[in-house]
Amino acid sequence: MSDVVTAAMIVIGDEILSGRTQDRNIGHLAAVMTAVGIDLKEVRIVADEEDDIVAAVNALRARYTYVFTTGGIGPTHDDITADSIAKAFGVPCDYDAKAYAMLAESYAKRGMEFTEARKRMARLPVGSEHIDNPVSVAPGFRIGNVHCMAGVPAVFQAMLDNVVPTLRTGAKLLSAAVHCPFGEGVIGGPLAEVQKRYPDTIIGSYPKFADGTFWTELVVRARSQDALDAARIEVEAMVNGLAEQR
Repeated sequence: MSDVVTAAMIVIGDEILSGRTQDRNIGHLAAVMTAVGIDLKEVRIVADEEDDIVAAVNALRARYTYVFTTGGIGPTHDDITADSIAKAFGVPCDYDAKAYAMLAESYAKRGMEFTEARKRMARLPVGSEHIDNPVSVAPGFRIGNVHCMAGVPAVFQAMLDNVVPTLRTGAKLLSAAVHCPFGEGVIGGPLAEVQKRYPDTIIGSYPKFADGTFWTELVVRARSQDALDAARIEVEAMVNGLAEQR
């Protein structure tokens, strides 16, 4: 469908994989993408290893409309995202004059030394464009369909706010929830049959447990209100039919 816009996310950092840091950016990106009609289709978490980052970037940028990365654009030796993405695109990674000047001015105003480590944050793939950072000045960057942003949640969210208006958005998924008092073992077969009859919809089942009782929330998603309504009505009829058999 021409109105379907897709995205993938690459979360970069050993600290995520080791459990030292709990990711808070995946859920935020997913919510924002859903709100603007972009389907987040895949998330990968990769270590601070250049070859792994390059492989993930090249695989996902070829498959999806947009790729978003978080982490690895700071001042330390293991912040290698800019170099890795430059390698993925086959371009040099060098000091960006605008970013260098912005950072130099920011540290001067705060009376802080503009160290070699801090200067690293001005290194960007040649040909990339800035993603403004209203929180801590150091910019993210966009090259091709890849948007590279900080891993710190507050900074990531601020950068994403600046990116979203530049994106091509698609038809938003509509959704409707149906309460089901049965577990997935009971509804699995009948629900699969409903899904087959409505290939233009996505029907999900989500087990719940509350007050000592298991139940299932069924969610129907579609880009057409007519398709959504038709599938929802049949899901409701399926649930009611099972209830009558009990």
